[in-house]
Amino acid sequence: MTQTRQTPNDAYSLILEAIDVGVYKPGDRLVESDLADRFGVSRTPIREALQRLETQSLLERDGRSLIVASLDHNQMAELYVVRRELEGLAARLAARHATEEEIRVLREMVSDDNDLVDDPTALSRANRRFHEQIHLASHNRYLVQQLNLVHRTMALMATTSLAAQGRGQIAQSEHDGIVAAIESRDEEAAEKALRDHISIAFMTRLKQDAGRREKSG
Repeated sequence: MTQTRQTPNDAYSLILEAIDVGVYKPGDRLVESDLADRFGVSRTPIREALQRLETQSLLERDGRSLIVASLDHNQMAELYVVRRELEGLAARLAARHATEEEIRVLREMVSDDNDLVDDPTALSRANRRFHEQIHLASHNRYLVQQLNLVHRTMALMATTSLAAQGRGQIAQSEHDGIVAAIESRDEEAAEKALRDHISIAFMTRLKQDAGRREKSG
């Protein structure tokens, strides 16, 4: 019986997924031996995966240890600026290029996700799937690659803006408007709807951070 050999890409995907779903949060220390045991992967691909994640600034050095990176205020603001521009372009291109089947999938996603508005964690995962579907519907591989990097970096934020009171319901309404514009093949409206959606998410996150600073102060 042939045993499947684990590769650095396998290890990279496993660690990245663990960060994305919050198993490892900003500031958590990642140890090669612990990761190898958790994922059943040898230490060599784990080491190479950690080096790759450090190069992508998803991990950072704390002495001799590697920890999950965190974003300061300026980094978060810069990330949202880039995300707003790229997501807006994706929506514009989706309105131009999306197939009828892709649009139906987006519409079904919005309908299904309405059941998750009271579960921020589940809604956050669904939100990522929704945005990724728009990225794919843009039919531009280079844009999809850049947005994948942006969304990986979003995992470095310890909380989701969807956890804010009432944000889930509002976000779902915004998603509905984005899909409606794509369905209508209105490129300008689709771009504006998604850009506005990201701006509101950013403002929500700023308010969350302000509230945390007030409590800790």
